[in-house]
Amino acid sequence: MISSPSPIAHVSADDEAIILALNNEHAAELSWLEPERLSFLLGEAFYARRIGTLEAFIMTFDQDARYDSPNFLWFRERYQRFVYVDRVVVAAQARGRGLARRLYEDLFDHASRAGQTIVTCEVNAEPPNPASDAFHATLGFAEVGDAVIHGGEKAVRYYLRELKA
Repeated sequence: MISSPSPIAHVSADDEAIILALNNEHAAELSWLEPERLSFLLGEAFYARRIGTLEAFIMTFDQDARYDSPNFLWFRERYQRFVYVDRVVVAAQARGRGLARRLYEDLFDHASRAGQTIVTCEVNAEPPNPASDAFHATLGFAEVGDAVIHGGEKAVRYYLRELKA
């Protein structure tokens, strides 16, 4: 028997504890969050979705968000309108099933319907994340810049994908 894939759903306040745990398991790739900060960010999010009980989640912001991430601010300084993918994570037991791709494709559709024309993100260069670089390349992202942040602790590459009208 073939099971249907778990649906993509809006993130709610009831999801915050499990999102926080999953996020903080991957703090090296993302960044550590405290509960209050996660609640604030979800309130600012342009698009925040999960798959299943939390097999995967994504959180994004548009250019109007009140967000102080140096990566988000890099894009804000250069682009008038954009959607910034702040974090996307797939639980270890759910990897290899195309969940991140599903979330991105749904985001692209949502952003297009909202009149957005570009989606942006960053990927760690130090520490390196070659799997994420390759994944974003297959989705049509192109590198548009780089930076060293957090007092030299991290280096990142900035990516952009144009959306079809």
